[in-house]
Amino acid sequence: MEPTAQDVVDLRSRILQKLESEHGSAEGSFHPADMSRILDSDDWLNRILVHHDLDMKEALNMVFEACQWRKDNKVNEICEQNINMDYMKEGHVFVRNRDLDGKSLLIFKWKKHVKGKWDFEEIKRCVIYWFERLERMNNGDQITLFFDMADSGLNNVDMEFTKYLIGLCKLYYPNFLNNILIFEMPWILNAAFRAIKAWLPAKGVAKLKFVQKSNLKEYVSVDQALASWGGRDSYVFEFEPESADSLSARFDDSKKKVHFADGSPTTVTSPSGFGDIKSEEGFPNSEPLLQITPSDHISFSQEWSSDLSGSAKITNIADSITTFKMKTTSPEKFRVRPSYGVLAPNASQVVNVSLQPGYSAQGLIREKFLILSFRTDVENPSDVAELWKNVEGKEIHQTRLKCVLGTSSQNGSAYGVTSSSRTTDTDSAIISQLLSAVNHLTESNEKIRADNAYNRLLLKISMFFIVLLGVGLFFVMKTVQTMSPKTNAESCEMSYASEYESQYSPG
Repeated sequence: MEPTAQDVVDLRSRILQKLESEHGSAEGSFHPADMSRILDSDDWLNRILVHHDLDMKEALNMVFEACQWRKDNKVNEICEQNINMDYMKEGHVFVRNRDLDGKSLLIFKWKKHVKGKWDFEEIKRCVIYWFERLERMNNGDQITLFFDMADSGLNNVDMEFTKYLIGLCKLYYPNFLNNILIFEMPWILNAAFRAIKAWLPAKGVAKLKFVQKSNLKEYVSVDQALASWGGRDSYVFEFEPESADSLSARFDDSKKKVHFADGSPTTVTSPSGFGDIKSEEGFPNSEPLLQITPSDHISFSQEWSSDLSGSAKITNIADSITTFKMKTTSPEKFRVRPSYGVLAPNASQVVNVSLQPGYSAQGLIREKFLILSFRTDVENPSDVAELWKNVEGKEIHQTRLKCVLGTSSQNGSAYGVTSSSRTTDTDSAIISQLLSAVNHLTESNEKIRADNAYNRLLLKISMFFIVLLGVGLFFVMKTVQTMSPKTNAESCEMSYASEYESQYSPG
């Protein structure tokens, strides 16, 4: 079903109403470029409605989640000057040609991707760069993801990266996928892709196509296919910078207003990946405002729900009202409730954090949370969002928390929460074990194959010598048989002559 013009108008109206109620302004606190997409164009809202089959509630949620994610990850600022160009120039990901539907091909050379070789945060920024570049190049038209799996193996499998790609298309880039083409996938990766297929929504599964050279022409014409795919395009990868025309629209709004999280002059960039936060320099005698329990970590387990989740207790130990806000290194991975609030003196608030479905528990230990706080005289929680938009001159306190998996903690039991003492098995952990077992079987199979080849060689050598020996014996026997009659005749003749001489000799 295609949205009507009235559907788009209704969605925009709901967005503005929600911005008014939650942020106190129809402009909200999103990036100006994203607000422009909401207010001045119907295309993006139309895509979101299609993405959610005209479900207005889901579409509204996606608008806010996508805009917040874009703001937290500074998506509109990502460019060739602030991504890892060494990674880009190796040709792991690039754009080339189009499929039969006229959609751009975003190509992933899977054999070049080795898990752990590059910093994952840098890889994510490079992928976002390509998504954004394609959005600008095609005016938001769909793309086809082309996974070139030729010559790849188990060392190229990266389930966390694959989940991230799926999450981008599912949560932040609405109606962006035309097809997902998997080219010449080795049989050894079947188990991994069965799991990946399970993560995809029904629409995504329908777009997933496994292709070989023999049937690639059903999706990509021979002229548009690379020579390595059996096509006629002899293209050799070389990174091509984005054209000036594509970039011009990006910086039209260069005089945007900057808020607390956008990097205003009153903030400094955090070296730990939390975005922009206010420095504590200049407040040497400041006292802590909050007591966090546990004091240095959030422990995740599955004791309270089907999701992998944890919590932290925040207590205001100051003599004044304090507001807090919780941030994380990967906002797309976590659901935080509540993410901000106000506390009267000695009041407490438990913040619950859960890992979003589709993300690996193994990556949790690399994530961190940051709790920011400052004194205020505002008591109404509904005004908290506005407080965090105007923090100039405020003394911002910070508490950093790391993530751990299922470890017990005295701090945790202090407010009635007991952490699990065992690490939970997740889909990715099981898949990793399965891949490890498959890898072991593959190595054993290769060893058996090598032993069989060696034994066959020995057998061939043995047969050669046996045949050679047989031929030698044959000629020896034939020679003996040929010489035997002559020898007998000569022997008889000599015996007869000797007898004759003895009878007729003189005397």
